[in-house]
Amino acid sequence: MVKSNAYGHGLVQFSRLVEKSGIDGFCVDSFVEALRLRREGIKKSILVLGPTLAELAKDAAAKDITLSVSNFEILKHLAEPKNPPNFHIKIDTGMSRQGFFLEDIPKIIKFLSSKFIIHNSKFVGFYTHFASAKDTNYPTYTDRQFEIFNKVVKLFEKAGYQNLIKHVSATGGTMINSKYHLDAVRVGIGLYGLWPAKELELQLSNKISLKPVLSWKTIISEVKNIPQGQFVGYDLVERVNRPTKIAVLPIGYWHGLPRALSSVGEVLISGRRAKILGRVSMDLTVVDVTGIKCQVGDIATLIGQDGKDEIKAEEMARLAQTSHYEIVTRLNPLMERVLI
Repeated sequence: MVKSNAYGHGLVQFSRLVEKSGIDGFCVDSFVEALRLRREGIKKSILVLGPTLAELAKDAAAKDITLSVSNFEILKHLAEPKNPPNFHIKIDTGMSRQGFFLEDIPKIIKFLSSKFIIHNSKFVGFYTHFASAKDTNYPTYTDRQFEIFNKVVKLFEKAGYQNLIKHVSATGGTMINSKYHLDAVRVGIGLYGLWPAKELELQLSNKISLKPVLSWKTIISEVKNIPQGQFVGYDLVERVNRPTKIAVLPIGYWHGLPRALSSVGEVLISGRRAKILGRVSMDLTVVDVTGIKCQVGDIATLIGQDGKDEIKAEEMARLAQTSHYEIVTRLNPLMERVLI
């Protein structure tokens, strides 16, 4: 899973890296991401999970990009050209987003039988997505979705579709139970060393070891002292109660540092924690470095380890009252990704 700029880690760089590791193929969010990978020389299979405009189907076929079909409008459009792209059908088993329902399958089979020759079909697979595969102690809803999916499997097999690729599991489903593995798994957040949920970390960390692969760093652009009582940043929301040494970091919410971390977030400088003062601005953030030896050009770590301390994406997400998925995927694509 390298969708959404490889969960913020860098679409092209990360894809090239894991392609060498023997993965079978890639899943992306959009046709734009898929086309970028093809232009960068990625040869392995690519499945687009999100919706694709009908007029792009011809280009998808030309670039050997597999599309997801989740409604009859797109399915009918794919039957029109002489050479449609390969496609997977998305099944909605309880997520209530994209996908056909179980009761739609007979109509789909009838349509496919009239428009495609079964043994020469571009219909190569089908899948669903679990809504809550994040806790080994509460598999009820996941098992219910899996049961519905298996009913879909039987309907397709009865109609003569015997060799379709079947997949249901993201990272959570992959970890929870091997019965969900089927023909392929879509490992996402776990591929980057992050747990899908705290529950799984507590339940499985004694069996599975994950280490985040991403660190996020900037440098100090300015250091100065301000007097007691001085306001810091926009809207005068914070005022220091002692003489304070501050460091200015050339990074802000444009880069992906949540504005919600204003006055509560921290960064690591010289192995010590420096609290964010005042508002996180669009391009600049001020931190309190009183008692910390530092100078212009020194590294400030926003996510990652410095000395014995570490700030994880999960910690940043908790303080910002959001998900660590959002933290990493919203890291601005224009920031340089460096493999080390």
